[in-house]
Amino acid sequence: MIDIIYCSPRENLGFHKILHVKTFNIVEGISEEKNRKAVENKQVDILLAPERIGKKDRLNQRDSGVNDILCKFAKDNDVAIGFSFADLLNSKFRTVLLGRMMQNVRLCRKYKVRMVLASFAKDPWEMRTAYDLLAFGQVLGMTPKEATIALNFTKKRQAIKIIK
Repeated sequence: MIDIIYCSPRENLGFHKILHVKTFNIVEGISEEKNRKAVENKQVDILLAPERIGKKDRLNQRDSGVNDILCKFAKDNDVAIGFSFADLLNSKFRTVLLGRMMQNVRLCRKYKVRMVLASFAKDPWEMRTAYDLLAFGQVLGMTPKEATIALNFTKKRQAIKIIK
């Protein structure tokens, strides 16, 4: 299992590897236009936290930053959607953010988009164990198998090089 963080690691916490964010091409979701450009670009590995768009939710649907069109582009260009535990930990509106993340998991499952589950800790105290992140994935609606796959994220380009 792999964890992706912004800071230097405090300890291993049960992970096989702890990687720094700079090893991946990560785009943080801030606006709908930026999310769209990120999933259309084949150089991007992870679209991180698209649910952080500051818009209000609609009456019958959450505005989670991901829709069916973005999921199709992400699938075609092999861009993974990232779910950050640190965002949920530091958020004031945890319930709204959790609901948006759950909707994004459903959309990713429907369109078979790869998912990344990591702490993305900016502080060593925000790091969580692998079992905590597995439980977080299951709270979001992932099956245990999907959560394990999301924790074992590697770049497709690296996996292809290893196979060849």
